[in-house]
Amino acid sequence: MNENKININWYPGHMAKTKKQIIEDLKLIDIVVEILDARMPLASVNPDIQNYIKDKKKIIILNKSDLADENITNEWIKYYKSKGINAIAIEANNGKGIPKVIDCIKSEYKSIEDKYIKKGRIGKAIRIMVLGIPNVGKSTFINKLAKRNTAKVGNKPGVTKQKQWIKIDNNIELMDTPGMLWPRLDDQELAMHLAFVGTIGENSIDNEEIAYYLIEYLKNTYPNKLKERYNVELEEKETIDIINEIAKKRGAIISGGNINMQKVSDIILNEFRSGKLGRITIELPR
Repeated sequence: MNENKININWYPGHMAKTKKQIIEDLKLIDIVVEILDARMPLASVNPDIQNYIKDKKKIIILNKSDLADENITNEWIKYYKSKGINAIAIEANNGKGIPKVIDCIKSEYKSIEDKYIKKGRIGKAIRIMVLGIPNVGKSTFINKLAKRNTAKVGNKPGVTKQKQWIKIDNNIELMDTPGMLWPRLDDQELAMHLAFVGTIGENSIDNEEIAYYLIEYLKNTYPNKLKERYNVELEEKETIDIINEIAKKRGAIISGGNINMQKVSDIILNEFRSGKLGRITIELPR
C-alpha cells in the first residue's frame, strides 16, 4: 500500500471557519460526544480537534456496530475504558443503544455538577456537543437522540449550516456541529480505511484501487466471509485473480471476454459498505 501513495488534501475553505467556531463553542459545553465508525475507530477520529477537547468530559459512540465485528467492538470498548473513556456501541439507524448514551451522559455529568451547584446554578441543563467526521451517522444519531428530525442528514462536511441547540429532554441540551474534516491525512493506511467505507469519495481516489486493497485485506483477515459471499477459492491466488473470478461470477465482463474492472470494483465496495459481506472490522485497538 505504501508504494502507491494516496494523496488526500481535502480541507474546504469553510472548514477553517467551522473549526474556529467549534473551539469557541466548546466554552459552553459540559460533555463532548464523539461519534466514530465502529469498523474503523482510528481512521474516523478527527485528530485536528482532539487537543481542543482534551480538558472536556468525553464519551465515544461506536456507530454502525451492526456492520462491525462484535468481538472486536467489545475490544475497543475495553480499550477506551482503560483510557478512562466510556464507549458505547450503537446502531443509529434503528436507535439501538441510544438509551445507554443518555444514561452515560447523565452519569458523566455528576462528576462536574458540584462546580455549578457551588455557583448557585442548581438544575442547570447538561450541555453536550456532538462531533464526527462525515459519513459516521452523526445526524441520524442526533435525530434518534432527540426523537425527531432536527439535524439534516448528509454525508458531506458542513451540511449542518448553522449552530443550533437541540433539547433532548428536560436535563440535556445538544449543540449540533457541521461534519469536520482535517487539513491533510498523511497516514496512508487510515486513508485507505476511510476509502473502504466511502468517506473519501471517487474524486479523491480510484475505486479500482480501493477494491483491490479491500479484497487483499479480506483475503488475509476474513477469508471465510469472502469465500461465502462470492463462492471463490482463495488458496494460492493473487488478489487480482480473485477479483477476476468475482467479475466472471457477477457478469462484470465486457466485449471480448475482458473484465470490467470498474463494474466489479463497484460491486465489491457496495456489498462491503452495505454489510452484505458480513460484520467486518478493519481496525484493531493499538
